[in-house]
Amino acid sequence: MLKKDPETAKAEDDRSIWILSDGKAGDEIQCMGVAEALGLPYQIRRVAPRKPFVWAMPWGPIDPREAETRPGSPLAPPYPDIAIASGRRTVPYLRRLKKLSGGRTFTVFLKDPRTGTSAADLIWVGEHDRLRGANVLVTPTAPHRHSAEKLAAARAQPDTRLGDLPSPRIAVLAGGNSRHHSFTPEDISRFADGLGDAARQGGSLMITASRRTPPALSHRLEQLAETGNHFLWDGSGENPLLAMLALADTIVVTGDSTNMVGEALAAGRPVHVFMPSGGHHRLDRFLTGLRQIGAIHPFPGPLKTTTCEPLDSTPQIAAAIRDRLASRKA
Repeated sequence: MLKKDPETAKAEDDRSIWILSDGKAGDEIQCMGVAEALGLPYQIRRVAPRKPFVWAMPWGPIDPREAETRPGSPLAPPYPDIAIASGRRTVPYLRRLKKLSGGRTFTVFLKDPRTGTSAADLIWVGEHDRLRGANVLVTPTAPHRHSAEKLAAARAQPDTRLGDLPSPRIAVLAGGNSRHHSFTPEDISRFADGLGDAARQGGSLMITASRRTPPALSHRLEQLAETGNHFLWDGSGENPLLAMLALADTIVVTGDSTNMVGEALAAGRPVHVFMPSGGHHRLDRFLTGLRQIGAIHPFPGPLKTTTCEPLDSTPQIAAAIRDRLASRKA
């Protein structure tokens, strides 16, 4: 393997990253995952455009109140070597940053910016998105923060709340209602009954819910957790999601979130997807693509517990950024 020139390595280590975010947790986590995969320090610069400027985004200008010369501006210099952004409100700010840096900042946008391929030097989209181009990287799943290294460390030193649970351990990632999906009473019964049937076969449930989980579903999950040697995260203490993925023999995830499904697939364990009522064409294309390559399985249904190849786009995106930076330098 070729060794890096010491000066080149030092220059790469000194690179800085900005994450441009409007505060949406899902988008911000994706950006953080890519920055961490690059192994470089980063800072989060949050934008908060006002009306009417937000109405014109992503095509319009930034909010003048957040211009680079204003106190507390998210675009205040010195400018970074790399900027990673996601969310339509950040598109004008990424465009402005590119201009302010004289083109020096390498810009990355995660997901379709809705303004075409000129929005950034590199754009990542999922296979279920339509955008394609020479600077567009396409992968089946979204980036996240659960790297192979973090998962291995969590397996080596198990979370004390989970380490003594009997195998097979079933990680349950429950989402909730959204613009396109809703958990009807029938959905809740079907999901909870399926989990109950799986638990009665032996093993244990490791359950985490989200802020979107409806009260009726939360109540059923609480009842399930009380029926045996199971674990339900009640929101106290450190979020056990990484530990759950690391220790799981199999995973059940609700299909209302591409992020949750993508995180589950990085664990190298069978992933079973429960579909609540509703749907959206982009999410349907995402799940169809994963079914076609055998990456996901239906739930309720028999649970698989064999290991499988992790599906993780995060290192691919980081590698693409490094390659393009090297090409630009050359």
